[in-house]
Amino acid sequence: MDVLTLPTPCRGAITPVPRPVTIMRGSTLALDLGTSTGWALQTGDDFISSGTVSLKHTRFDGGGMRFLRFRRWLEQLDLDAGPIAAVHFEEVRRHVGTDAAHVYGGLLATLSAWCEEHLVAYQGVPVGTIKQFIAGKGNADKAAVIAAVQARGFAPADDNEADAIAILLWAIETRGGVQ
Repeated sequence: MDVLTLPTPCRGAITPVPRPVTIMRGSTLALDLGTSTGWALQTGDDFISSGTVSLKHTRFDGGGMRFLRFRRWLEQLDLDAGPIAAVHFEEVRRHVGTDAAHVYGGLLATLSAWCEEHLVAYQGVPVGTIKQFIAGKGNADKAAVIAAVQARGFAPADDNEADAIAILLWAIETRGGVQ
């Protein structure tokens, strides 16, 4: 049987003094991805803010500019209100239009790559789950979601912001789906 011998401390070595550890909770970001992306953010001190960011391209933009603008927006948000610890986004499985599907796919690729690069947890939440949670019906229309979010004390400017707030409230109240 081998015996492990530990080195003896050097004469005059300073014994480390335990310091209190500060655990910083990061921000939680909820997104409704699209040309007009709704967002809601809960900072580490539980302050909630929300809004929309326009990712519309101009006639002078190349095809990838909206995705670069989205990435820069994420990076700036992470600096201003971060660190972002978790991202929850509306997981859309079916799009009515091809253009909307392409925009969503590009934004999702940009978001997931950014999260992987920055070691940020991310999770898609099905549309029906969000609507069931906030409005009590998995197929609730936009007006019902907006009304339900307003009943919780928020004043969304449009359905994109209302969806993002609903996703954030779902993430907070279900701890990201862990009941």
